[in-house]
Amino acid sequence: MMIDFIDAHNGGIKMFAGVNLKGWAKTATGIAYTLKTCGVADAVYGSGSMDFAADYGFETNDGAMLLYKKALELI
Repeated sequence: MMIDFIDAHNGGIKMFAGVNLKGWAKTATGIAYTLKTCGVADAVYGSGSMDFAADYGFETNDGAMLLYKKALELI
């Protein structure tokens, strides 16, 4: 299964394939590694924590999405 769900957590992003946690990273490079290794589904959904990332260890609410987008640019 490919990554189809992401969740902001402790200043990083958890990546899931179905209900299985496939990785967690705080850097774009680390996230890109998991995405490339597992693959990215056609539709990737994010938990509400992605919209309120400041409550989950990021400096700003858009911090998690910016980190995810940087990781996508690497792959």
